[in-house]
Amino acid sequence: MSTLCYTDTSALFTDFYELTMAQGYWKNQMNYPAVFDMFFRRQPFNGGFSVFAGLHTLLEALKAFSFSQEDIAYLDSLNIFEQGFLDYLKTFRFSGDLYAQEEGSIVFPNEPLIRIHANLIEAQIIEGLVLNHINFQSLVATKTARVWLASGKGHIMEFGLRRAQGPDGAMSASRAAYIGGAAATSNALAGKLYNIPVLGTMAHSWIMSFPSELEAFESYAQLYPEKSIFLIDTYDTLNSGIKNAVTVGKKLVAQGHNFGVRLDSGDIQYLSNKVRKYLDKEGLTNATISVSNELTEEIIQTLVQQKAPINSWGVGTHMVTGGNESSFTGVYKLAARYYPTSNAMEPTMKFSDNPEKTTNPGIKNLWRLYDQEGMAKCDILALDDEEIVAGKEQRFYHPSGDYRQFSFTPAKVESLLKPRIIKGELVNKDATNQQAIQAARATMQQQLVTLDDTYKRILNPHIYKVSVTKNLRQLKIKFIEERIK
Repeated sequence: MSTLCYTDTSALFTDFYELTMAQGYWKNQMNYPAVFDMFFRRQPFNGGFSVFAGLHTLLEALKAFSFSQEDIAYLDSLNIFEQGFLDYLKTFRFSGDLYAQEEGSIVFPNEPLIRIHANLIEAQIIEGLVLNHINFQSLVATKTARVWLASGKGHIMEFGLRRAQGPDGAMSASRAAYIGGAAATSNALAGKLYNIPVLGTMAHSWIMSFPSELEAFESYAQLYPEKSIFLIDTYDTLNSGIKNAVTVGKKLVAQGHNFGVRLDSGDIQYLSNKVRKYLDKEGLTNATISVSNELTEEIIQTLVQQKAPINSWGVGTHMVTGGNESSFTGVYKLAARYYPTSNAMEPTMKFSDNPEKTTNPGIKNLWRLYDQEGMAKCDILALDDEEIVAGKEQRFYHPSGDYRQFSFTPAKVESLLKPRIIKGELVNKDATNQQAIQAARATMQQQLVTLDDTYKRILNPHIYKVSVTKNLRQLKIKFIEERIK
C-alpha cells in the first residue's frame, strides 16, 4: 500500500526560488547536466554518529513527483512564468540518477548521503523534497538510536503521535523511530502501513471512568488477559495503584497469564525500586515494569546506571520532535556541472566566509575502511575515478586541506554510494514499505556493531574520521588557490 499524499506527489512541494531559477535555466538554455550532493554539516545532539533515514519514502515520492493541471494553473495565475516554461513543466518528471547509502546507515558530517545526477531544472526542483524526507527522518532515527543505546538496547516503545508536528510528522517519526531501534509504536496507522508492532496500555481516563481503580483494572484484565499492563499512578502509586494491580495480577497469574505495570509520573528510580520490591514480595517476580513521562536518552542512561528495575521504556515527545535539536543540518550543494565551452563535466566548489561551509568539489564516491577486527575506522571521500584497495597502505587527508593526515592499511573496504534510481527508474522496483523499513532497521543495528563504543557515548563521544584522498585534496586546494589569486 502506498503512503504517498499530495505533498509527496505535487512538484509544487518545492521552494519558490527553485521555480524562478528553473525558468531562468530554461530561458537561457542552461538546462545542462549537473551533479548535486546531499550531506549534513554536524552531528545532532552533540553525538558521535547519525542514522540515515527517509530514503525509501523519498524514492517513492520522486517516482510520482509531477505538476498536475491544477498546479500549472496556479503557477499561471501568479503572472511570473512564461507559457513555454509552463508547457515544459507539464511533462516534468525526474529522469536522472540517484545514488545513496543504504537506508539505516551510520553516517557522518560532510560525506554524501545522496548524490544526484540530473539536468539543472530537475535537480533544483527536487531539492526541497530530498531535504524534507531525509532531514526529519534522520533526526528522529538518530535520536531513537541514542535512546536505544542508552537503554542498553532495551525495549523502546514510541509513544509520540500526539506530540508530533502534524499528521505527516507523526507518520514519518514512527517510521524513523522504528529504523532507529524502537521496538513498537502507539501509532496504529504506522503499524498498518509499515508493519511496525503496535502497543498500548491504558490512559488515566480509563481508570477515572470507573467507580474505583480496582474495578478499572479488573475490567481491563477481563478484556485483555494476555496483554494487561496497569497504569498505577492515577491516584497514589504506592498506596493504591500497585496494591490494586497486584490484586488483579495474582488472578491473571493463576490463570496462566503474566502482567505488568506502568509508571508515568514521579521519581522513576524511587518508584520503580519500590514497585519491584512489592511485586517480588508478593511472589510476582515475572511481572514487568514499564515507564514513560518525558524520557530522554540522558534520563534513561542515568536510570540504567542506577540499576532501576525497568523492563521497557515509553518515549514520545523528545524522540519524535528531536527534543533539544530542532533539525538535522542536511544541505544540498552543486558538486559538478557541464560546461559547453569545454564540452565536459567539471567540478564546482562553494566558498564561504565560514570555512566549515566550504564544500568538497567534484563527483565523489564514499568508502568505509575497516580494520582486522571488522571495526569501521574511517570514511574516505574520493573522486569517482579512484578506487581504494584493501590490504594496501594509503595516506588520507583532513577535508579542510590543512596539514593533518594519516596512513592506514584497511583489511576491508566498502563502497557506500549505490545506484537507487537510474534514468528515472527505480533500481529495486519491488521493495515494499514493510521490506524497506525492516532492511533499514537491520542495517542500523549491523553497522552500529562495527562502530567502536567511543563513538556511541551519549556524552563527549570520540570524533569519527571522515577524510579525503590525495587527489581530492589537491583539487580542493587548487580551487582555493585560484580563488585567492
